[in-house]
Amino acid sequence: MASENESRKIPLGLRLTPFDEEFRRDPHPRLKDLRELCPVHRDSEFNQVVISSEESAREIIRDHSLGVDPRKANPEDSVQQFRPPDDSEPSMLFLDDPDHQRLRKLVAPSFAPRKVEAKRPMIREIAENLVAAIQPDHKGEFDLIDALAGPLPAVAIAKILGIDPALQNQFKEWSETASAAFFTGALDPSLQEPGAAAVESLRELFAQEIEHRQGGGADDLIGQMVHAQEDGDRFTKEEILTMCNLLLVAGNVTTSDLIGNGVRILLQHPQQLAVVQENPELLPNAVEEMLRFDPPVTVTGRITPEVMDIKGVEVGARESMTVMLSAANRDPAVHREPEKFLVDRDDPQHLSFGGGAHFCVGSHLARIEAQEAIGALLARFPRLELVSGSEEWKQVPGFRGMAKVLLRSPDDT
Repeated sequence: MASENESRKIPLGLRLTPFDEEFRRDPHPRLKDLRELCPVHRDSEFNQVVISSEESAREIIRDHSLGVDPRKANPEDSVQQFRPPDDSEPSMLFLDDPDHQRLRKLVAPSFAPRKVEAKRPMIREIAENLVAAIQPDHKGEFDLIDALAGPLPAVAIAKILGIDPALQNQFKEWSETASAAFFTGALDPSLQEPGAAAVESLRELFAQEIEHRQGGGADDLIGQMVHAQEDGDRFTKEEILTMCNLLLVAGNVTTSDLIGNGVRILLQHPQQLAVVQENPELLPNAVEEMLRFDPPVTVTGRITPEVMDIKGVEVGARESMTVMLSAANRDPAVHREPEKFLVDRDDPQHLSFGGGAHFCVGSHLARIEAQEAIGALLARFPRLELVSGSEEWKQVPGFRGMAKVLLRSPDDT
């Protein structure tokens, strides 16, 4: 544990969340302090154990004995906020085995790398169409989030799910409204009513789409889930509805943030941008470095089934541990020159998709969407610039992304 003098410097509670303005703008200085002063720390303000070293983070997220189901945490634990509002089951994201394993086995074949890779031409077409439609204003500026990072994942998942093309614009609007309410409704009550209406509209749409596929024939994602089997097991209709909503809320927002964060980082490092432009085959590696350097998902959590000792810190039974993925990704014990953004970094490993049983099932889809979005953007706007100070960061605990960021194309002024 840290000494008394060091402890005064350790950031605690809200100072480790985007509700703190300085942390929201740039969390990494505080995460560096946390990792160096006390890599396994008991945060008394939030009643949690915070993990910031790569070694401990990797061990914890790969430990299958640890849980994620908030219903199994102590009643006063902060993770209780992720409980479903009624007696319904949580999404797969917050289920433990055997329930989690059962659902993952059913959905995982649809997200196998080879199957997702076959979607790349479709995703490239979406990215190119969105980029072609960008109309910079009289100053040559446009909002990256509104023009590309926001709509691309929504349009892509609509096509992958098999939503009727005539409904895709409405689907995009509902999904954006529902996601905004889910993540920031507590901060902005005005989002709650339209968010609830959007959720209900999506639920009705998904229910109709599921019904249409009962007879077979459709090879889209909804059809695959309707007819998925594993050892004689199948999804229930309610489980498919929950899975569709999870794909929207968890998948769309995080991929939008990956694209937004990634473009911002690249434009802040013009020498690295030039390397990618001269060597476009490095773009996949550059996306991995973006994920390491400033990931869209900044934390993950685990719940202890019994008393544990983590590097000398006792963690009680049914207590939650918060793993700071952003801090672990810059741990100098693992990463060479971790504070540098290097698109040609050898093996840019990171923990940004989690690990163990809960490794992100949609990781390959997110990677492809980011690669194609950024590639299309740089192809049309080779002299793109970041409008300094235009970033509006979202206040969503556990996530890092922008609601708005302006880019400038000198060629369009």
